[in-house]
Amino acid sequence: MEINTRVNNDVSLAEAIELIATIGADITVMLEGHMGNGKTSATEKELAERFPDHVMCHFDCTTKDIGDLLIPKILEAGGSNYVTFATNEELGAHLDKPVIVNLDEFGKSQAGVKKALTRLILERKIGNHALHPDSIVYATTNLSEEGVGDFLEGHQLDRICKVRIRKSTHVEWIDWGISNNINPAVLGFVREFPQVLQSFEEVADPADNAYIYHPQAEREAFVTPRSLEMASKVLNTKDSLSKATLRAALVGTIGEMAARDMIAFIEMADQLPSLDAIKNSPETATVPTSTAAVCMVVYRALAVMERSWVDAWVTYMNRLNPEAQALFANGVKAPNYHLRDIITTNKKFTDWCLENHYLYS
Repeated sequence: MEINTRVNNDVSLAEAIELIATIGADITVMLEGHMGNGKTSATEKELAERFPDHVMCHFDCTTKDIGDLLIPKILEAGGSNYVTFATNEELGAHLDKPVIVNLDEFGKSQAGVKKALTRLILERKIGNHALHPDSIVYATTNLSEEGVGDFLEGHQLDRICKVRIRKSTHVEWIDWGISNNINPAVLGFVREFPQVLQSFEEVADPADNAYIYHPQAEREAFVTPRSLEMASKVLNTKDSLSKATLRAALVGTIGEMAARDMIAFIEMADQLPSLDAIKNSPETATVPTSTAAVCMVVYRALAVMERSWVDAWVTYMNRLNPEAQALFANGVKAPNYHLRDIITTNKKFTDWCLENHYLYS
């Protein structure tokens, strides 16, 4: 079940990154989106990988005052003094190379900071300092409906291309999580409860979805893609924590309801067959009886697969139900799956694909 759908002119995070990569050298794209959805961290990581010759410059607008942008510097020429201005190193104008500048949380910056940055946004200059001509500038901000202080005036909006990012679907986030070391219990939880990534715009009554942030509800912790990643890090340390401490940490990270449901997945994960059992005894390793547990076995395999045990995994996978086998195959097909070559070059897996083409397609 897909909870999130395209609304109006919303784009996905991947589409927004493609737009910045395509027009960002000439036009400043401002990404407006839900908190914790990757508009800062994911865009910076992806753009840095796509443009390895550029220097990534993160400029946190919320921490800046007008004096942080241009500092007076007195020089002398021909017996006369004059004032020039030095600019902040975080903007990269002093570098003799192309940069990617993310004006993070631009909508929350002070009025003077917004005005001072308008020339950078439109002309790629700050004061008299010009960026390298191949530089890319973009900005991020939260949805105004979230009520966290994002606002731009008309003349500022007229200098940018404002694009609204929809929330990631649970399928998109799971595909990302498989390649980014997200704990299998968290992946299983999101698959079982896709509503945890629902947009508050789709929920008229905040009581209808107590997992998420809602501007009409006072919730100290809630589920976002960012808090799910934090919960994964908490779960990775669970063997060092008491059950009470683990529960408290999860409640403080993703909220009471999500923590309760995720703990059920943690207990289920403890009953999964070990990786060693699958590697060494794929014909006899335990096959879980519940659908959720089988999904976690598949997600774990996708996340940690190595060339040395692909054969063993395919043997074990053939003992799973067709839906679980399809889940694995579609995970391998995901656009950004980081271990695809290890699996798709394995003869046993390719033979399986030929025999089960209806699943893989």
